[in-house]
Amino acid sequence: VQLQASGGGLVQAGGSLRLSCAASGRTFSNYAMGWFRQAPGKEREFVAAISWSGGSTYDADSVKGRFTISRDNAKNTGYLQMSSLKPEDTAVYYCAADSHGLIGPTTAWAASYDYWGQGTQVTVSS
Repeated sequence: VQLQASGGGLVQAGGSLRLSCAASGRTFSNYAMGWFRQAPGKEREFVAAISWSGGSTYDADSVKGRFTISRDNAKNTGYLQMSSLKPEDTAVYYCAADSHGLIGPTTAWAASYDYWGQGTQVTVSS
């Protein structure tokens, strides 16, 4: 499956952005979807994930209560709604697809994901 992330940009602290991840090539609804981010000089970090059906989600503690992951399988698109953004949220955000389809103990591991999008830059100014 091919993934295309979009929606990044420059926003002030406290603001909101919605990232999109458009999928093509295979049946998107077969895959769990995750969002990761990587700030300059840091390792890639798990942000959130959603099961194939959308029935289960899992968020990193750092974004709980601020970010919401969702998906629309009819549109082959996943989303990450980000609110109350902080300067420390500044990073390149990547979407990824996991063929296991479910949320589980390895959901936060980048190695669990089979396909990756190209990333979209999010910059939060203070």
